[in-house]
Amino acid sequence: MTRKKEGILLMFASAFFFSSMQIAIKLSAGSIPLMEQVFFRNIISLIICFIIIKKNNGSLFGSKEHQPLLFVRSSFGFMGLICMFYAAAHANQGDVTTLMKLSPFLITIWAAAFLKEKIQKVQLPALLLAFAGAVFVANPAWTSNLFPLFTAFLCAVFSSVAYTLLAYFRNKVDGMTIIMHFSTFCVAISIPFMCMDFAVPDPLTMLQLILIGILGGFGQIALTYAYRMAPAAEVSIYNYSGIIFSIILGFLFLGEKLSWNSYIGIVLVLSGSFLVYKFSKSDVDTTI
Repeated sequence: MTRKKEGILLMFASAFFFSSMQIAIKLSAGSIPLMEQVFFRNIISLIICFIIIKKNNGSLFGSKEHQPLLFVRSSFGFMGLICMFYAAAHANQGDVTTLMKLSPFLITIWAAAFLKEKIQKVQLPALLLAFAGAVFVANPAWTSNLFPLFTAFLCAVFSSVAYTLLAYFRNKVDGMTIIMHFSTFCVAISIPFMCMDFAVPDPLTMLQLILIGILGGFGQIALTYAYRMAPAAEVSIYNYSGIIFSIILGFLFLGEKLSWNSYIGIVLVLSGSFLVYKFSKSDVDTTI
């Protein structure tokens, strides 16, 4: 199997893991506070990363000179995670995933504004399609409440800032080190809030919390290594399979159904991403 095919398979796996994690988030949200969910999501990722980094004799948290921006990256990633957990618990999964998939388009804007990267001609219609899709998905007259959808959009905003900061770390800080820094940051911040509002899970809910951590951790790792197997421009499009996975899993496990507004929005977002994939000449690394 070629490295590109391995990268594609890892991207599909990552999308499936993250979509499955959202189901576990919603199933456990009724009895477990958000910060407790966030803790379990990251403590397992932290353990996985620690084992991998130690096995490869890597750096756990990176060098001192990179700490300021690593903390900024972890902070925006944490805020994005909070928004994602809230949205997944209160809105349909297909719509949450669609809005979160706007982050690559927002990266284009931040990269142009702060990293002085040029916006290619094809990216302008792609941006318009993507944001038109977001408007359809977030139709206030539609089945999901508007505020959870707004938090899903905020997740895309915060995540896009975190991803843009990674341009600085390219070839400077290992991907696993960045994940370790982020997971440790999230665990440290969530512990005080979790202790103030801790809910003792029953066996089924405990299983769901463990699944949140395992699925989130392996989804993160699969995404990271997918971008190492092949150029981002060749594999990033397959990350959008998460929208399909979320629709199917949301229907099977939660009985969720989408309206025509959502399907139009999904088509528009996918069309914008395909334009960038098909005609963009850049190779943006969005490893997280």
